[in-house]
Amino acid sequence: MFKLKGIAAASGISIGPAYKIGKEEFVVVKYAIREEEIPVQIQLFEEALIKTRREIIGLQKRISVDMGQDEAQIFDAHLLVLEDRMLIEEVISRLKKGQLNVAYIFSEVLKRYIQVFSNIEDEYLKERISDINDVGRRILRNLLGKGRTNFQDFKEKVVIVAHDLSPSDTAAMHKQNVCAFVTDIGGKTSHTAIMAKSLEIPAVVGVGGLSNTVKTGDLLIVDGVTGAVIINPDQATLEEYREEEKKLKGIVERFLVSKDLPPVTLDKKTLQVLANIELPEEVPAVKLHGGQGIGLYRTEFLYMNRKDPPTEEQQYQAYKYVAEELAPHPVVIRTLDLGGDKFLSQFEVPTEIEPFLGWRAIRFCLARPDVFKMQLRAILRASAHGKLKLMYPMISGVEELRQANKILEECKAELKKQKISFNKDLEVGVMIEVPSAALTADILAQEAVFFSIGTNDLIQYSLAVDRANEKVAYLYEPTHPAILRMIKNIIDHAHKAGIKVAMCGEMAGEPMLVLILLGLGLDEFSVPPFLIPETKFIIRSVKISAMEKLALEALKLTTAKEVEDFCQKKLVEIIG
Repeated sequence: MFKLKGIAAASGISIGPAYKIGKEEFVVVKYAIREEEIPVQIQLFEEALIKTRREIIGLQKRISVDMGQDEAQIFDAHLLVLEDRMLIEEVISRLKKGQLNVAYIFSEVLKRYIQVFSNIEDEYLKERISDINDVGRRILRNLLGKGRTNFQDFKEKVVIVAHDLSPSDTAAMHKQNVCAFVTDIGGKTSHTAIMAKSLEIPAVVGVGGLSNTVKTGDLLIVDGVTGAVIINPDQATLEEYREEEKKLKGIVERFLVSKDLPPVTLDKKTLQVLANIELPEEVPAVKLHGGQGIGLYRTEFLYMNRKDPPTEEQQYQAYKYVAEELAPHPVVIRTLDLGGDKFLSQFEVPTEIEPFLGWRAIRFCLARPDVFKMQLRAILRASAHGKLKLMYPMISGVEELRQANKILEECKAELKKQKISFNKDLEVGVMIEVPSAALTADILAQEAVFFSIGTNDLIQYSLAVDRANEKVAYLYEPTHPAILRMIKNIIDHAHKAGIKVAMCGEMAGEPMLVLILLGLGLDEFSVPPFLIPETKFIIRSVKISAMEKLALEALKLTTAKEVEDFCQKKLVEIIG
């Protein structure tokens, strides 16, 4: 028996045989071609590109419906690689000049691209290596007529073990015979971790050297609660974890009982549990899991993978559908949040050294009122068909809120003049995800109708941690005392001004953190649909008065680890 420790990325316990996915190596034979064969080779290349594009779009559509647009957006960068004219033209140019087979030419160009990106010091651009490599290998596979591992062929559920998993690899496991996965590298917010949570299977990442230690067929215990991975456990350990696995499954079944019940605490405090969505197709999942509306409707999906921006009418129809389907429940639409890790070819977004700190979200919208007004008009028109609310992302101060509202008022005046119906009392809130907004919450609360805390960005900006960088992923700590104090400050100032506070970041979906957030006074939780039953269950199992005391105790602790251990212990006491 051998035990290793990594980062718990997706909760749960699974036991099963290991299946190692090694780095796929292609043997590409180099041979000369005649000049008259060049058109045939170019056609082979074009067919491989078309086939690869179809595969990625098909995969993206399936993932967006089954798991959510957040996960599907991972493949936007892959599609951009396929459209890289420099890469395509270099392959064709070398093919014509060198008169060598296209598979060999492409493999050489791919190696050069990866080498160039490897030598760049900028961490964000280095991250693109995985996208280029993933798409490149898919193209090469299609050029060579190679197949992929089909997880459906396994006779039993397996634990996938790899140095790293590409988005394509992880997505291919969806609804297949995979019970868990473990990787050598990665952090809590890596693609692997995000996918694992959406697949609802346990995962442990950042287990250095694991793939060199484990052999296919080894029996593994994957503990997605503590981050432990046990190789070939003895009988006593096996029985212990089987009992723990059974207990966890029983707890999940208990959660499901709460999905259609109101989120009311034992001392009669009523809260709201809503869902985060990105596609209209996710609405049935919200209803199925007992969501009380939408707390975050990301609108970027309408702009993805298209040559031209969506028209006002196309946006209106999408928003109207969600509003009508969920009426009389609220639907909070976040205006366009482009930039950072979301780029669109139809807009001339400049290349930036620090894209997460650059021309994105509300900054982009205020600089492009033509794009912004089209979206605002569509949202206003849809507001006549349900309980829509509007919120602006990445507001850094009250000036931006005023500028955005001024444009909104212009849109209202235009629609009124055109005699087009809309809700004149549309509620307008702001996302608090920038430290400056958190520190001036008292000022913003005088002009916003509600707050929604976006913890994903708030944590990375406050702690100076790039959550996509595995080298510093361990510093991304939602339980850091600074983050808890900041959240308390936001909620206290909002309540003093008489407005409600929601949270739509990943922190709202962490079971142990639900306890402390209740104690800090959070009014609404907005989480992925599958987490709604668990969140409701926890709310219905506690008293607000007890959680307020718990929060006060947690605020006295000095490290993120102390807070995490404290909350985890309390959660076990409450849900057993």
